[in-house]
Amino acid sequence: MNYVQITGINDPLFPKMHKLMQDVFPAEEVLEFSLWEGPLQDPTIRMFVAVEGDEVVGATEYRFYPDRKLSMTDFTLIGKEGMGVGPFLAQKRNEDLQQLSKEHGIQLQGVFAEIYDPYRAARHDFGGLQAMNPFVRREVLAHLGFKRLDFSYVHPSWTNEGDAVSDLDFCFLPLVETDTLSGEAIADFLTMYYGILSAKPQAWHEMIAELQATDKVKLLAL
Repeated sequence: MNYVQITGINDPLFPKMHKLMQDVFPAEEVLEFSLWEGPLQDPTIRMFVAVEGDEVVGATEYRFYPDRKLSMTDFTLIGKEGMGVGPFLAQKRNEDLQQLSKEHGIQLQGVFAEIYDPYRAARHDFGGLQAMNPFVRREVLAHLGFKRLDFSYVHPSWTNEGDAVSDLDFCFLPLVETDTLSGEAIADFLTMYYGILSAKPQAWHEMIAELQATDKVKLLAL
């Protein structure tokens, strides 16, 4: 299995990866094909696919922000079970982040991620893959050390139609010892992260305002 970086929508592996996303994720979580062109040219965005033969069997996308000493895992996608795709992607992603941190002379402070709450998620099939079931994914991320940030999280739909998506938690994997994060810092990060979307729901703006007024947000067990 090979870990191959995708840097543009003209890469022949990109259509395979995007089709896999459409097969597994809800529509509101999948950015339209052509809209990926700009993000994939962003040096902070790292998209890699797991390739077996000529088939894309998994993918992961994450952000690396050396100025903030932070990362964000956008998604981890397993397309074939029984091949160790999940552990392979997690290991390779971690190795890449460690190397990037070394190259920039920083210590990474932590990694953000959005994690489905299986009790609120409207669907659990996710392409019929047990490894992508929200219950399974949440347990895996808990074992990796992710914590849930203690606030009611919504995010703008990636369809950019202004809908609010509210069946996920915003989480953090601390790489230095801490049990809280600054509300203002979380708000600043999310404002930057969702800057590409022009249509944002009122619930999102209200969440950002509440975070900006919150001194510390607790990290809780998943």
